[in-house]
Amino acid sequence: MKKEIKTAVFDEELRIEAYRFEGTSQPFPNHFHEYYVIGFVERGQRYLLCRDREYSIHPGDVLLFQPGENHGCAQTGEETLDYRGLNITKEVMEKLAKEITGQPKLPGFSHSVIRDEEINGCLHALHESIMKGSSEFDKEEQLYQLLSLLMQRYGQPFCQGIPECGQEIARACRFMEEHYRERIFLDQICREAGLSKSTLLRAFTRTKGVTPYCYLQNIRIGAARKLLEQGTAPVEAALRTGFFDQSHFTNYFNRFIGLSPGAYREIFQKKTEEAGGEDNGK
Repeated sequence: MKKEIKTAVFDEELRIEAYRFEGTSQPFPNHFHEYYVIGFVERGQRYLLCRDREYSIHPGDVLLFQPGENHGCAQTGEETLDYRGLNITKEVMEKLAKEITGQPKLPGFSHSVIRDEEINGCLHALHESIMKGSSEFDKEEQLYQLLSLLMQRYGQPFCQGIPECGQEIARACRFMEEHYRERIFLDQICREAGLSKSTLLRAFTRTKGVTPYCYLQNIRIGAARKLLEQGTAPVEAALRTGFFDQSHFTNYFNRFIGLSPGAYREIFQKKTEEAGGEDNGK
């Protein structure tokens, strides 16, 4: 039997707890929490009772438990449970809901179990960012994107209009282009643009086709490419373009360019060496 592992991380910036139960076979009796629980099943199958309704939950399912909502579950099948979740207090959720909907009201969800690939992907990315201790503001984007989708599709209706905010988005872009070498926070971009986080994220994505964080990383990668082409060492290129973690830089460079920073630099080193050899031959 797979060893049971339970891990939990509290993110001080988001004020959210992320946890993972891996290899769990124990049943959980009927109980409730005073906070919101948003989780997803990675492996295993369970029988779930919630809101007086029975569910058979499987990998890929997203679970939504509201404060005070009774629920209990037990294993079905041979495979143990790999479950990952987020705990969000009512105080934090109320602030987030106000940012997203404009109304300082706690959201309710129409479903306890949903199967939504986009929401599952957002939840998985956010959970991973918190568990890894990410200090980048993409985790805020992931949180707002996740809750916006949940409230739009499974919560109380709210205004879904996305404002153009052309001048505001231009100010946000200019700020990132001028400060990409520094550590930037989402709050700074919002202040520069004069928009709330929720409005900025929605308007920016509609206007640019990417999130602010992705836009910032594109700027940084572009600057890093120029440095690498000039022979700058990857570690120095990372530091000079705002990447304070080498693995973070390498992962993004690979994703955007398809090569590691070192391999990309070698291409231009070889060109320089070849050009030098030709000159000597003349």
